Amino acid sequence: MIDRRAAPTGDASAPRYILVGHVTRDVVGDGFVIGGTVTYAGLTALALGQTVGAVTSVGPEINLSQSLPGMRFHVRPARATTTFENVYHDGHRQQWIRAVASSLDPALVPEAWRSAAIVHLAPLAEEFGPEMVRVFERCQLLGITPQGWLRRWDADGFVRRSTWVEPEEILRASDAIVLSEEDVEGDWDILRSYADVAKLLVVTQGARGCTVFHRRHAWQVPAFPVEEVDATGAGDVFAAAFFIALLNDGDPVTAAHYANCVASFAVEALGTEGIPSPEAVAERLASRPSPVSIE
Repeated sequence: MIDRRAAPTGDASAPRYILVGHVTRDVVGDGFVIGGTVTYAGLTALALGQTVGAVTSVGPEINLSQSLPGMRFHVRPARATTTFENVYHDGHRQQWIRAVASSLDPALVPEAWRSAAIVHLAPLAEEFGPEMVRVFERCQLLGITPQGWLRRWDADGFVRRSTWVEPEEILRASDAIVLSEEDVEGDWDILRSYADVAKLLVVTQGARGCTVFHRRHAWQVPAFPVEEVDATGAGDVFAAAFFIALLNDGDPVTAAHYANCVASFAVEALGTEGIPSPEAVAERLASRPSPVSIE
């Protein structure tokens, strides 16, 4: 069992699940869809019964109240919304960043939100740094998806993986880190070095499920086999489900199995259309007791 953080309940009027990061425009054909971790994880948390708030930045072309109804926002206006273009080849993604919104800083975070039940820091384009971790010292569970600290882009906007500079403070301060093996281009030496420092690290592996590192032990948690239609956002869906289950139950392996189940729905449909209801998740979970192998 993971040790839960001793923290006050917080302001009852504040959302239970707080996200910090850019909402994005994802180029699709000649148009775009709204995307980013705030979108996928936020909608997942809403579907799983959480109240959700986000600290973000978007341009004038995005109306958040229409695009993401049910979520509350504190927004820094920008000239343009962070925009990504993704191209997939044989399951691997090439990515370009076409625009970046405004940076986010601690002053944007309402005092009442700082002691939320779950805080999910979700940088995508270096929109904030380690200082944001210290803002949420009173929250119950601090979860981080650090992909925005593991990418750089060139003058043409082509995104490349990069070394996470001085990650130790963030790894130690967080209650759980979720990232993909693709975020480090499959370098498991790097992932194990993170696991040696972090309290809890989960590495998602697509159709192979995920690996949970906790207290110097590792568990391989298999995925739910489904027919994949669109993997976009599946890692964000997984992360939201994992953080929620981890706070509710406290066991990281059980939480990973639950998150694998929720994410299995996400890949069966385009965009956010696959995000499931709690009832659908419960039915699929009941059909498959948790199979776990120890690494």
